[in-house]
Amino acid sequence: MSAHIKLYKLPNGPYVDRENGSGYLENDWDSLFQIQDLYEHLSNTQLAEGEADLDECLAPIGSQEVWACGVTYYSSRMAREAESKEAGGGNFYTRVYAAERPEIFFKATPSRVSGPGQQVRIRRDSTWDVPEPELTLVLSTHGEIVGYTIGNDMSSRSIEGENPLYLPQAKTFEQCAALGPCVLVTPTPLKPTTEIRLVIKRNSRVAFYGQCKLSDMKRSVEELRDYLLRELELPHGAFLMTGTGIIPDHDFTLQPNDEVNITIEPVGTLTNYVVRMNG
Repeated sequence: MSAHIKLYKLPNGPYVDRENGSGYLENDWDSLFQIQDLYEHLSNTQLAEGEADLDECLAPIGSQEVWACGVTYYSSRMAREAESKEAGGGNFYTRVYAAERPEIFFKATPSRVSGPGQQVRIRRDSTWDVPEPELTLVLSTHGEIVGYTIGNDMSSRSIEGENPLYLPQAKTFEQCAALGPCVLVTPTPLKPTTEIRLVIKRNSRVAFYGQCKLSDMKRSVEELRDYLLRELELPHGAFLMTGTGIIPDHDFTLQPNDEVNITIEPVGTLTNYVVRMNG
């Protein structure tokens, strides 16, 4: 069985943690997305020694775009259907869940993506905000799934629920996404039994806990990737969030200073802190 490799983006450059040692790469971050067999490259390339504090890791993104998928889990379909009903949204969330074509939308440019330990934002004009913990595919410039990371698709459910045409405003704003803590590079897909866990802490106490498994996802990750690439080139590679199966109840909304923890083993845990801008 092949060993996993963890690829971190540190202030001093790309850093590899593998079975036979750890160290820095000579590559710049974006060039890694151009390599045909990233796992083979990271397994065999010579690493440079140097001090590394993994607590200082940055969002594992360079020039890559971030895209996202919706309604890939049954729980997401039911929640979206309920919140859009009063807005006259009809049954199109049910329809897209069952349709051949998935929902895919643009999420963020790199400058709007937070890394581990950084802030994520809730909008000033929103009254109902949630994190959406998602397995995120790391795609090369050739469209290959070269690894996985953890994504937090911050969302305004009040804005999207008011009118589904407001989706871009509900999804895309400053600090609207987080990625990390690393890219898990592996030649084999993650097991369907892999769990995604969400823990939200408020005043050091657990305010929400939820979990799901990759097997709960209706579509395969390859299917989502293939639809993204139908009419799209990836000159720098991309990240593709695959949807969420963890939906907080209607009476829960994020508040400033909440701590959001998303765990997907063997990737790790992504932790971020909630902020609302004044004004």
